[in-house]
Amino acid sequence: MAVQGLSKKFSFKEAVPVWEKGQQLTKNHSLVFRAIIDGDEELKISIASHSRYQIFVNGQFFAAGPARAGHGFYRVSEYTVNKLSKNTNIISIIAAGYNINSFYLLDMPSFLCAEIERKGEILYSTGVKELEAVRYSSRTVKTPRYSFQRPFTECYILDAYYDSFMTDESTVLKTVELEKTEEKNFIERNSPYCLYTERKVREIVSKGILIPDKNRRYFKDRSLTNIDGKLLKGFPEKELDASPANELYAYKTQIMEDGGYAMESVSLGINCCCIYDMGQNNTGYIRLSLTAEHDTVIYAVFNEILPDGVCPDPGKDSCHNVVKWAIQGGRTYDIVSFEPYTFRYIQIISMYAPTLVTNVSLYEECYPETLITNTKKMPTAELQKIYDAAVSTFRQNSTDIFMDCPSRERAGWLCDSFFTSRVERELTGESLIDHDFIENFIIPESFSHIPEGMLPMCYPGDHPDGCYIHNWAFWFVLQLKGYLERSGDRELIDAARERVYGLLEFTKKYENKDGLLSKIDSWIFVEWSQANDFVRDINYPSNMLYSKVLDTVSELYGDKKLHEKAEKLRETIRKKSFNGEFFCDNANYTKTGVARRTNNHSETCQYYAFFTKTATKELYPELYEKMFTVFGPDRDPEKVFPDVPVSNAFIGNYLRLFILFEDGEHEKLLREIESFFLPMAEKTGTLWENMTDYASCCHGFASHVAYWLNRI
Repeated sequence: MAVQGLSKKFSFKEAVPVWEKGQQLTKNHSLVFRAIIDGDEELKISIASHSRYQIFVNGQFFAAGPARAGHGFYRVSEYTVNKLSKNTNIISIIAAGYNINSFYLLDMPSFLCAEIERKGEILYSTGVKELEAVRYSSRTVKTPRYSFQRPFTECYILDAYYDSFMTDESTVLKTVELEKTEEKNFIERNSPYCLYTERKVREIVSKGILIPDKNRRYFKDRSLTNIDGKLLKGFPEKELDASPANELYAYKTQIMEDGGYAMESVSLGINCCCIYDMGQNNTGYIRLSLTAEHDTVIYAVFNEILPDGVCPDPGKDSCHNVVKWAIQGGRTYDIVSFEPYTFRYIQIISMYAPTLVTNVSLYEECYPETLITNTKKMPTAELQKIYDAAVSTFRQNSTDIFMDCPSRERAGWLCDSFFTSRVERELTGESLIDHDFIENFIIPESFSHIPEGMLPMCYPGDHPDGCYIHNWAFWFVLQLKGYLERSGDRELIDAARERVYGLLEFTKKYENKDGLLSKIDSWIFVEWSQANDFVRDINYPSNMLYSKVLDTVSELYGDKKLHEKAEKLRETIRKKSFNGEFFCDNANYTKTGVARRTNNHSETCQYYAFFTKTATKELYPELYEKMFTVFGPDRDPEKVFPDVPVSNAFIGNYLRLFILFEDGEHEKLLREIESFFLPMAEKTGTLWENMTDYASCCHGFASHVAYWLNRI
């Protein structure tokens, strides 16, 4: 269903936001709320929270949230529960308040606001018809951050009765005193609801044993060592009660038995492990079913690839890729992680006692497969594999907002979203996530820590270090134009006008006497390649993008003067940047203040030129011929134009493919798509941040391949 304008306000019938008294600002503080309901008739749960929640029905995982919004606003999710199977049912909500800055969730006070309704009657509502609430003491509080960009690593101490409050109505625990929080601005959620389908591992890769590692290494990422309570919040390393990556780095895995066969029950001995393969990357909540004879510690270590070809690395990509459970022996456990993770491979370790593992799976948190309604059969098996990988990449990065990756960051980055938003409309016929993503940048009164007029580089998120990417804010404007073309939602475009003109006003102060943006502050990002070494003092790709933004604002708001300014800027770039063969990336100022063009000319700079219409096939036929016949996936940069640094996936190669598509070079486009992406699709079933697998192997922008393949 199309959305027009800003989201409507949501009013709970009774519920008000609450949290444990005196704990709204406490880091990594978790509560369990419980409602006991007679009868098996359908229920409706309306819920909003900060930071995260999970809903369980009779101890079984049901849903998770929330859907994110900008500062000062909270989206309300509405769930229908129609799988009640007992005369007396228990609805449980685990809610965690993180209270630290991240790229993924805002650093705002904790609360839960929820009501449970049946046939129009409110059975429970926070602050009125109160749900019981107890501390979720099973979760260890003082743990490391998962990454620089995400909040806390999960560690648990589970006794034999840890889940009885959620499964046994007779369990009585000491409840906490709740207090009403400040009033919240609740708004509707427009993004679709995940289905949380359970995906089981495909096969067992190997079995092994952990032995002490004499050459142990240590996880010393900035997310662990740079905690200062201001720029990066969390618990200092010396205060931690657990540090699972470093605990595991004291050992190495020795493979004792190769696998290659389907999932089965596995008996793990002391210090033993089993490595499983999901078949491809997927994202969701880890689920384990296991029985321990005696007390032990279970680790789940996960990666998108096998870095050394043997086992997952608990510290790969500067992330704590591990969940730890210390469990009491003598019972069977069915445990689910609280946060979603991305992996193809997962290693289950039992340290101190024999353990029978009967299930390894995840509850998938992705765009609903049932809503992917516009897919196309590819002409070859190779292209089909790439297409399926692109669709899977889209689904994993498109839940409540468009994310860069569902693993390391789960962040709403600009530029990434420009590409992913096009895929949403193409595959689903809707622009619901696109709407909410854009709206999140519009509705806050202001953004802390960055200059007035600038937009955060990724949002919702907090950037207390003051870092922003000026030229990345330009992609917000380009996404607006695409959204209008796709949705016809003029109201939201008009609501964004103040943000857009604020950005242009802020940008003006960097224009030099030639009208070129010069000495831009903070981080300038062109792409992940050597092109990003050529960004000072005048970066021509950023100026090319600026010209496209000026034209776009002119179209969006009927501002003819901006079109004239864009034309003038492009002409200036042509004169200043082009050296007769290539567009050069940058110019530097001499001691006398004269801007001199450098000899830096990256492949990516040429693509920016053609993407922004600074260059066209008609204006620069020789350069066009060179770029699209000599350059590309088959060029050997050591032999062919070694002075022209190659492009990476994000975003040079995508700009190249964008131009080929727009120019109707579809046969060449198909060949290059296969050359660029088949190795990715075969290795992880998803598309990557880079042309190699050393970082994220499931990156939202990369799903744009599905858009092209759908339209050829």
